[in-house]
Amino acid sequence: MTTAEQATHIILGQQMLYGTELVPFHKAMGRILAEPLHSDRDMPPYNRISMDGIAISFAAYENGVRSFTIAGTQAAGDQPMEIATPGECIEIMTGCALPATTDTIIPYEELDIANGIARIVAKNVSKGQNIHYKGKDRRQNDELVPAGRIIDATLTGVAATVGKNALLVRKLPRVVIISTGDELVDIHEMPADYQIRRSNNYVIWATLQQYGIAADMLHFPDNIALIERELHRCLQEYDVLALSGGISMGKYDHLPAAMELLGVEKLFHKVQQRPGKPFWFGRRDKKIVFAFPGNPVSTFMCLHRYMLPWLDASLGITRAETYAILAEDVGFTPALTYFMQVMLRVNKKGELLASPMQGNGSGDLANLLETDAFMELPAERSNFTKGEVYKIWKFK
Repeated sequence: MTTAEQATHIILGQQMLYGTELVPFHKAMGRILAEPLHSDRDMPPYNRISMDGIAISFAAYENGVRSFTIAGTQAAGDQPMEIATPGECIEIMTGCALPATTDTIIPYEELDIANGIARIVAKNVSKGQNIHYKGKDRRQNDELVPAGRIIDATLTGVAATVGKNALLVRKLPRVVIISTGDELVDIHEMPADYQIRRSNNYVIWATLQQYGIAADMLHFPDNIALIERELHRCLQEYDVLALSGGISMGKYDHLPAAMELLGVEKLFHKVQQRPGKPFWFGRRDKKIVFAFPGNPVSTFMCLHRYMLPWLDASLGITRAETYAILAEDVGFTPALTYFMQVMLRVNKKGELLASPMQGNGSGDLANLLETDAFMELPAERSNFTKGEVYKIWKFK
């Protein structure tokens, strides 16, 4: 049986590149930047005023001048004004460009202003204070954002700042989510006593939305001829097939046989883990197939533990591994990698603690509402001690 580590190695060895495309920057949220962004000019592009107040020549202050005649008022966006004599000042606002004949800003809080005269009441004034100098943040052509970053609100702001109204992003794979089984009905239907509503497909669909992937969804009844025909079509039209159910040892688990008939190479079937032991993974040409077990927690765990890291690798996303401290002793006897549901909290030392949250098996989807992550406990051990550190797979 394939170990969790071996399954990871096999899956990540099948990462794909789907090319790039230009999209409007304001529609690129959640996408992956495929090119670095550079500053098109110095940042800030001019000596920028950072406090409302007056602009003076520090030489005048140094020579004992404390009261200045206001020569005019400059608003942000105005052409810079100038002073004609050292005894003058410009009343100036945050965001303005610094007048060339001034070099120091005195904020309103340190002034008395009356009858067109601004008197400095501050005890200490430093030359150049309250000025954000040109190029202090970045110089023209500096790299601001490397390729591979997830586009979020801050990156969108940077793109707007440098005039990038279209961004080159990684193309997303075409994904179809397929559920199987006569016991499943759609969300809007009333199930019979022996049926349940489909949920795994919606969980996968909602998770992929975080990447900007609008996956299609299909459902196949337990009909081998229909399954073969529809899978053949899906392998033509989509890059990635994410299936849920139909891959175990039951009489109506048709997917493994159908995949073999369609020429999909099985790279592994069954992983030494709980939950998600029947997990199946394969490939035909450049088409990738993830076939998850039908139990909701199994699908959810395999999605986060295996498919999302593969998607990250294919899109060029690098994420830091996360670890947590086990908050209490745990025993798990089977020689399987155990992905234990945990609730996370941070203590006063800033340590991330993971508390086990026992559910009612891999069918207990509701238990995921109370948990935050899966903690990966190695198969070669049966007892795990409070205070030990293990890797976690966060889903919240």
